[in-house]
This record gives sequence, C-alpha cells and structure tokens, in this order.
Amino acid sequence: MKLNNTLYCIVLFVVQISFGQVSGSKEILGQILEQSTPVNGVNIINNNTQVTAVSDENGMFSIVAKEGDVLVFSSVNLESLKRRISIEDLETNSLRIKMSAKEIELKEVIVNENAHITAENLGIIPQGQKKYTPAERKVYTATSTSVDKILNSISGRTSMLKKEVKIEKKEALFRKLEYLFEENYYTDRLKIPSEHIKGFQLYCVDNPEFAVSLNTKNKTMSMFLITGLAQEYLTIIEHEK
Repeated sequence: MKLNNTLYCIVLFVVQISFGQVSGSKEILGQILEQSTPVNGVNIINNNTQVTAVSDENGMFSIVAKEGDVLVFSSVNLESLKRRISIEDLETNSLRIKMSAKEIELKEVIVNENAHITAENLGIIPQGQKKYTPAERKVYTATSTSVDKILNSISGRTSMLKKEVKIEKKEALFRKLEYLFEENYYTDRLKIPSEHIKGFQLYCVDNPEFAVSLNTKNKTMSMFLITGLAQEYLTIIEHEK
C-alpha cells in the first residue's frame, strides 16, 4: 500500500511538470508576404519545440508556440527570417510576416579567344550602341532630322510609329509570359478560368512591375506578382458578370 502511494505521487509529479512545460503554449495563426503578395510553401519551425508548419497558397499558417519561442521561416527563394514570440503575439493570436526575395549574384563571365564575333567586336559600330527593333528604327528615322520631325509631327506619323513601338514591346512581353507558365498553372493555381487566360495575360503585361520581372527574367518575382494580379483580375471579371 505504501508502495502504491509512492508511485501515485511520482506519476502526479510528472504530470504536473509536463503541464508546466506546455502551459502558456497556444496555436498562433499567421500570414507570410513578400512585399504585398502571399507566399506559399514557406517552412516554419519552432526552434524550441521543433514543431513545424508550411504556409498555404494564401500564405497562411498555424503553429503552436509560447512566449519566448523562436520561429524560423525559410524558403528556397527567400531570405531566412527569425521571429521571437512575444506576449502581444499570443494575445492577438495573429502574426504578419514579411519576407524578402533572395538576390541572385551572377558569376563573372570571362570572354575567351573563341568568343562570338560581333560588329561591335570588329569595331564596325561603337561599343554599347543601342540596338533598335524594327518599330524603333522607324521612329528614329522619322525623327532623325529637324525637317523629318516637323513633317512627321504634323502628319501624325511619329505618334503612330511610337504606338507601334509600344505594341511591339507588349507583344514581346506577351510571348515571354506564354512560355513562362503552363495553362494548368493559371487554372489550377491561380483559379483563372481557361477562357479568360489570354485576357489575364494581357492584364499582366500592362503592369509595370510585372513587365520588369519578365524583362529581367526574374521568375521568382513574376510568380509573386502574378498571384496578386490574379486576385485583382478575378475581382474584375466577377464584377463584369
């Protein structure tokens, strides 16, 4: 009987210790953003308890933590981030985590003696001279002399040619976007109806930030931006119904 009482006290002591260890722990909800775009697939780990979580397509996540725990956020294309949980975080039960895209450093390119020969290498044209597209060459020709400028300005030809340049650049961006994502990326991931994909692509290339990401071949940034643009476009087509 005395032995049973001793075992009972030991069990009760262990339970009290365990309860003390988890007391204060709480499930915390949060959202991860890169600039203003939700980010999915970010790994979250509680450094103190080793509990893990992953953000969903809306950047949302939930994880159990207590005051003083350190959460570590990491992703392939984002800079890692640490956040110590405060009493305010537990009271509001909401975290808003802003992460930054990693800067990709390009390796130095060394040109050897077998490098591709160009008109610049041969000295035919100056180094760094602007290369014009067909539409840009027309604008340059139409405005290359003062007489041309006056005559073409009066006739409206210069304005028309500049519009051609804008259209040409937009078509180039549109072609880049077509090769960047498969059709199921729009329908399954971004929830864009298949009949609206072309219209959505045109909406994207009109966005200055997205155009820059296409021209600089920054697919990570394009993926971040296109998520927000998809939400905007879905709202537009919903209002048009």
